[in-house]
Amino acid sequence: MGKAVRRVRDESQKNIVRLIEGIEGRYSKWDIWQDFIVMSAIGIANVLNGPYKESREKDYRARAEKYSEKEMGAFAQMLAEVADTMEQNPDQDFLGELFMALDLGNEWKGQFFTPYSVCRAMAVITCGDGLKQKIEQQGWVSVNDPACGAGALLLAFANECRRPGRDINYQTSVLFVAQDIDFLAGMMCYIQMSLMGCPGYVVIDDSISHPITGLDPRGLIPRDGPNVWYTPMYFRDVWHWRRLWVQMDRVLFTAAPKGQAETPTPEPLGTVEEDFKVTKTGQLTLF
Repeated sequence: MGKAVRRVRDESQKNIVRLIEGIEGRYSKWDIWQDFIVMSAIGIANVLNGPYKESREKDYRARAEKYSEKEMGAFAQMLAEVADTMEQNPDQDFLGELFMALDLGNEWKGQFFTPYSVCRAMAVITCGDGLKQKIEQQGWVSVNDPACGAGALLLAFANECRRPGRDINYQTSVLFVAQDIDFLAGMMCYIQMSLMGCPGYVVIDDSISHPITGLDPRGLIPRDGPNVWYTPMYFRDVWHWRRLWVQMDRVLFTAAPKGQAETPTPEPLGTVEEDFKVTKTGQLTLF
């Protein structure tokens, strides 16, 4: 663990490593990291009272029961470090970099996360020069990463939208769609997307054999299931109304095959606008 402290680049990451060291003993650093990520993701998701709250809460309790009250306090401190750092400097892949610094990458699953500097360059190319015009014409755009890892590429895209000269409010104009076959990687992506205020969802599945499918051509409403994790900002008012328009279109223009009931369109929640706070830059945040 001492090597990990030397490899991390800021005080918040060092603090998290030290907190993991304080827990390590009965459990390996892999187990501690996995429980931290999964419990943090469930804690964020269950604020929304979705249809899978009970099963996810059961998973949370099963993990939490392994630790003492003091150790659970350390997990809370770790999440606070992540939230505070991403609030101060959102232009980074905080969890992905820390994951690699802890030597937790799994070679068999190909978990060697793309450096954030590379993702930033890719985001510049993806945004191009006509993004703002496209949003004005279509109302909103979507960006998808079918092998999202900890979400570095999507975070870089969100940060590129915010840069002077683009001045795009990604919270109202961009839908972020992520997929990864690995549950832990997907949960890291989910946490960082949620803390960044990215509206969208993360799907845990094989993007080759089971790619994301939506109930509308633009993927605004995915086919729901326990493997779909919606970010809090996905339920912001503007996205809520857009989903309602999609539902109305399906009711008015989509007829079910003869003898077959039409699959209902899921609308997990209404809006949760009141749970957000406004930052100095006008973005909404959970903290």
